[in-house]
Amino acid sequence: MLEEKVIGLSEHRLHKAKSLLRQAEYLLKNQMYDGSINRFYYAIFNAIRSLLSLVELDSKKHSGTLALFDQYFVKTAIFGKRFSEIAHTAFDSRQDFDYEDFSIPSETEALSQFQNAQQLIAEAEEKRTKLINGEVSLPKTA
Repeated sequence: MLEEKVIGLSEHRLHKAKSLLRQAEYLLKNQMYDGSINRFYYAIFNAIRSLLSLVELDSKKHSGTLALFDQYFVKTAIFGKRFSEIAHTAFDSRQDFDYEDFSIPSETEALSQFQNAQQLIAEAEEKRTKLINGEVSLPKTA
C-alpha cells in the first residue's frame, strides 16, 4: 500500500506535467516552436518523475531521471520501448534547440513533439492509476 504523501507527490508532478503540456500547446499554436519543444520536454520529464515518486526514486540530473525510467519502467515492460524513445528524443531536441546556435525547430518537429508528449503523458496517467490501485505491480527497487 502506497503512503498518501507518495501518492500526493505523484499527483502534484502529474498535474505539473499537464500544465506544462498546455503551455507548450499555447506556444505551438503561436508558432513559438523552440519554446514549445522546451515545454513538451518538461511535461514529459514531470510525468516520468510522477511515476518515479511512486517507487520513491529521483535524480538530480535529467539523464539520471531518464535512466531510472528506463530501468524501472521500460525494462520491466510496464512501459513499451517507444516511450523511452519519446523521452530521450524530447530530451535531445530540447538540448539542441535550447543550447545550439542556429538550431531552429520546424513546425513539423514541434507537432511531432506535441503528439509524443500527449501519448506519454496519457500513458503515464493510465499506468499511474493502475500502479496505485495495485492492478500493475510496482517495480522492485534496490
